[in-house]
Amino acid sequence: MAVHWFRRLRCKMGATPWDNVDGPQAEFTFRATAIGLLIGCLLCFTNLYFGLQTGWISMMSLQSALIGFLFSKFLRTPMTAQENIVLQTTAVATGTMPLAAGFVGILPALGLLEEDRDGVPPLKLSWVSAIGWSCAVAFFGVFLSPPLRKQVIVEEQLAFPSGTATAQLISVLHELPPPDTTVRRRRGYQELNQDDVAEENVVMNPEPENIGLLRDAIIESVTEESEGWTSLIWSFVASGVMTLAAYFFPVIFSMPLFGRHIAEDWLWTFTPSLSYIGQGIIMGFPTTISMNLGMLVGWGILSPTAKHSGWAPGPVGDMTTGSRGWILWISLAIMCTDSLVSLIPVIYEIVVQKLLPSHIALSLFGSENSSKEDKEVESDDRLVPLSWVIWGTGGSVVIGTFLVWLVFGHEGIKPWATVIGYIIGAILSVLGVRALGETDLNPVSGLGKISQLFFAWIQPGNIVANIIAGGVAEAGAQQAGDLMQDLKTGHLIRASPRAQFYGQLIGSSLSIIVTSIAYSLYNRAYSIPGPSFPAPTAYVWLGLARLLRDGQLPARSSDFMVASAIIFALVSAAKTYASRRERPYAKWIPSGVAFAIGFLNTPSFSIARFLGGFAEFLYYRHYGKEKGGIRLIIIASGFVLGEGVVSIISLILRTWGIGVVSCLGCVPGLCGGCPA
Repeated sequence: MAVHWFRRLRCKMGATPWDNVDGPQAEFTFRATAIGLLIGCLLCFTNLYFGLQTGWISMMSLQSALIGFLFSKFLRTPMTAQENIVLQTTAVATGTMPLAAGFVGILPALGLLEEDRDGVPPLKLSWVSAIGWSCAVAFFGVFLSPPLRKQVIVEEQLAFPSGTATAQLISVLHELPPPDTTVRRRRGYQELNQDDVAEENVVMNPEPENIGLLRDAIIESVTEESEGWTSLIWSFVASGVMTLAAYFFPVIFSMPLFGRHIAEDWLWTFTPSLSYIGQGIIMGFPTTISMNLGMLVGWGILSPTAKHSGWAPGPVGDMTTGSRGWILWISLAIMCTDSLVSLIPVIYEIVVQKLLPSHIALSLFGSENSSKEDKEVESDDRLVPLSWVIWGTGGSVVIGTFLVWLVFGHEGIKPWATVIGYIIGAILSVLGVRALGETDLNPVSGLGKISQLFFAWIQPGNIVANIIAGGVAEAGAQQAGDLMQDLKTGHLIRASPRAQFYGQLIGSSLSIIVTSIAYSLYNRAYSIPGPSFPAPTAYVWLGLARLLRDGQLPARSSDFMVASAIIFALVSAAKTYASRRERPYAKWIPSGVAFAIGFLNTPSFSIARFLGGFAEFLYYRHYGKEKGGIRLIIIASGFVLGEGVVSIISLILRTWGIGVVSCLGCVPGLCGGCPA
């Protein structure tokens, strides 16, 4: 009866015929999907652009929800919170395809193959082939998400901190009671953006008077100054103008930091990009500290050491004989160690819960683990039917295997090996999703490497098969994990899982075309990898594949890899222990993955992000997270989207043959687009 009353009320308020949907799928509306696709396409270009530059992309789920809320202010009928969740889910599914389909790592790695060394020439996929490859991996993780949701969100009630934080934001923006987050706080639960117990009590367990204060502060920060558009537009324009200026005068984004000699010989430059500053704000101060610590160790200590000791005799920037290629191996050891150590508690709990008697498991993990009661709160017509999951998963594997064979041929990877890749991907997805739910970190970098290790055994010597199989496995784990955060948000706000599933499918389908077109355009206009788009993760994929085939490492790098692995095994263990016990100092323990990213990227990328993280720290310290946090997110989102979108203009200019105006001040090889 309440549903019919709500539907009649929406019609009286002027809802469109499309919005007046019978049944429980009312939140799956044309406007929510359309706006989600629009935001997702912007994120898709942005993530591809920054992924090829730095190897780091963002889900932007919270930012998508916030921008969607701003868009909804122009609608005749206010958008519901559930529609906003469908919008956000669609945007994330569209925007994360560059990483899920390997456009920032797998495909550039295949383009780096050398016939003399690897036995096959470089594989440069055409636009049609890129679409075929994307179709092969785009939907597998989507069909894995419904059964995983049932287990980790409904039954085990894992925290998924980013998804929970997004639900809290949406509830405040739409003036709803705060979502019930009083579920079992597993040891992995970490509340986002909480600096002290008092602040956590306001947000997580708000009293009636605190609810009003918190809602008023956030609504005011979003709605003032023309519904928040002023902040978003000005930050977008500022970042876009700076990006265009850097296109015509490349030195703007490649400033010698300690003089021309240090910049040319040791690659120490500074990129004052507002988008990188915005990314630093979104990442947060602790993460940017970890990244810059890695930069200092990798580029300030290890790189000169390798060069002067003769272990990396080539030019510093050379990925084969230079110190940049030498420290790449240290980065790989740190990433794999950090990812695997963070998975150990997850694997342990899975094994213990299955093997221990129920009364022991109950004492270790709480009543929820042993309860057989079905905790599902949604009706069957709002859930994704099991038959869809079975047919969809089976169909995605069969069709995906055929498409991979069609794109890469029988010599690239055998069909039976591709099927095994999907199976491994499904298993690794479970581990990745559980790790994400516990710690807010999806260790896909380490999971992909596990798949590479396995395929070095079942198809030895085949580098192409090794990379492709790793990409198939990583795609499933990455996509299932990203979508699970959105499903957690939907679970807390009571959005229809089936409506979110529709949004995921539609977003992934459109993103296949958008990402493939964008990647093909970038490939035509720029050298990938190259000065403008170094694609650092491509070297990680190819380097490990070659190592597993040849077993040869650069001089003395193995010693440093072992030492780094031991150090970060201890660091990661300490961070995991502290995080799972909700220690306030846990976020200040260095993140191994962020530390390793500091090795992969030249200093120019890390320093600007540190400035953003430090700005976030000072801003919150002065204004507080409740009062000024949303405004800062809007500004950071504008910075990131500004450069990502305007980069499309730069791409068109490059395609038309319109080059730089002046190379004055440029360091040879470090200024993208400049022949100097």
